[in-house]
Amino acid sequence: MVSINRFATDTDEEIAMVKRAAEAAGARAAEGNYWRYGGEGALELADAVMDACKDKVDFKFLYPMDMPHGKRIETIAKEIYGADGVVYTPEAQAKLKRFEADPKYKDYYTMMVKTHLSLTHDPTIKGAPRGWMLAVRDFLLYSGAKYICPQTGSISLMPGTSSSPAFLKVDVNLKTGKPYGLF
Repeated sequence: MVSINRFATDTDEEIAMVKRAAEAAGARAAEGNYWRYGGEGALELADAVMDACKDKVDFKFLYPMDMPHGKRIETIAKEIYGADGVVYTPEAQAKLKRFEADPKYKDYYTMMVKTHLSLTHDPTIKGAPRGWMLAVRDFLLYSGAKYICPQTGSISLMPGTSSSPAFLKVDVNLKTGKPYGLF
């Protein structure tokens, strides 16, 4: 499902082009004006999502939950990112062994922590590279959510949100359609 978030500067031709491209790739596409009209502006998207939910799908998980965490990471690296395999720093390898040896972590989910700028752990490598190994340098553990998170490359983690987050100062002028409070 592709949600096209329409802004005041978007043309009908641009919206139609994005819809055609999404549909040609096999996705559904719906226009949304939720930034401008809130929930009312998301009705087309809501209808499209409800229609999509009626489709018969051939969904399957990438790996079974009883698969060891190291094998899960390798499966994700190969099947999703196109890597040839995984390499670990000594510290990461030691943590992985501890997680796999302790039965309390067996039902924890594996959630990769990596750059969004590349399929690899290196944000400067673009496209779909071949012949590379995904480098895991550490693990993050989120016991409340039951996540074991292999951390690849150099990742800057977002600090906790303050009691007065910046988004509270952002809004849209309904007369001009322009946002304010962003900077």
